[in-house]
Amino acid sequence: MGSLGGSGGKVGLPALDVAFAFPQATPASLFPPAVSDYYQFDDLLTDEEKALRKKVRGIMEKEIAPIMTEYWEKAEFPFHAIPSLASLGLAGSTTKGYGCPGLSLTASAIAIAEVARVDASCSTFVLVHSSLAMSTIALCGSEAQKQKYLPSLAQFKTVGCWALTEPDYGSDASSLRTAATKVPGGWHLDGQKRWIGNSTFADVLIILARNADTNQLNGFIVKKGAPGLKATKIENKIGLRMVQNGDIILNKVFVPEEDRLTGINSFQDINKVLAMSRIMVAWQPIGISMGVFDICHRYLKERKQFGAPLAAFQLNQEKLVRMLGNIQAMLLIGWRLCKLYESGKMTPGHASLGKAWTSRKAREVVSLGRELLGGNGILADFLVAKAFCDLEPIFSYEGTYDINSLVTGREITGIASFKPAVLTKSRL
Repeated sequence: MGSLGGSGGKVGLPALDVAFAFPQATPASLFPPAVSDYYQFDDLLTDEEKALRKKVRGIMEKEIAPIMTEYWEKAEFPFHAIPSLASLGLAGSTTKGYGCPGLSLTASAIAIAEVARVDASCSTFVLVHSSLAMSTIALCGSEAQKQKYLPSLAQFKTVGCWALTEPDYGSDASSLRTAATKVPGGWHLDGQKRWIGNSTFADVLIILARNADTNQLNGFIVKKGAPGLKATKIENKIGLRMVQNGDIILNKVFVPEEDRLTGINSFQDINKVLAMSRIMVAWQPIGISMGVFDICHRYLKERKQFGAPLAAFQLNQEKLVRMLGNIQAMLLIGWRLCKLYESGKMTPGHASLGKAWTSRKAREVVSLGRELLGGNGILADFLVAKAFCDLEPIFSYEGTYDINSLVTGREITGIASFKPAVLTKSRL
């Protein structure tokens, strides 16, 4: 008896092109114009920031929008698109010199939102590379390390990743167990990391490990292909499917002394990096929400039911307006967060509240968008289902909603509540 559908195991004809199968609405590969800046947020930006936003928007709409659904569905990264992402000029963000653009934090943040507006996976790829790997070298590395690594990373000739999380330590990351043991000429790293974006192909891996002598956290630059280093892809994710998250196993990986990051001697030093990257992550939900609104706005005017466009119905207008209101508030929270950082006034609680709040509000936006598109709301072709899924990992990474809330809660009350209260024995 022959196999069903031949060697591929598929039955029937291939799917129709979505533009032919559903001609009443334009697919997301032809991205809609941006229409979510209802309160004229652009007036708060400098000419340079506006120009960067326009540049990033144009490249993302023209070069990334047509390919993103295919690669998201395959859970593969579009390596051929790296030159397009490099042309955005975002790698190194606020770092000056070493081939980095020296942008304002506000410019970096709105640019990341523009990347996320079209594709969240690409924004995460850029963030891991730039705001984590490169920022760690820029903030915590020696002059020699900056000169050696940053110029090629700034041009995406090499790609970076950043490894903090472990299988047993996610929210409780400061308790990590990966060990760094001093040996002649350098260090041996032993342990395991998990959920590390870009790790399966990164040329430069920033590994955070516990010093076996001091019991404090240190940072190390590990190069791709180092003996004892193994990175494998985490399969079956429902969100950010283009991002190659990996499990890293370190078995006596030798790191020469010159590749130890001299500026990382405790978890507090790592927090300097996380404070800035958490702002950038807060702008991802803003960008995702903007993209979902733009798609829904166009779709509701094109799609007709009961003899009228969906935009003519009161229920649909209310949902659109709720989405729009959330986006205006998210933009202003994100903008203010950038200004607090740039003026030296931002606290860890400020950054945590921003990330927690924008990701929570974005959840409502993408959920409403999914409702508005009906059946097409579950198809990645129309962006909204993809954005709906992509927001979920962002809700959890760089501090879950709950953990970020507790960081701010500790700051405003003076009481840390991360560990559960001691349970008293029940008398029942």
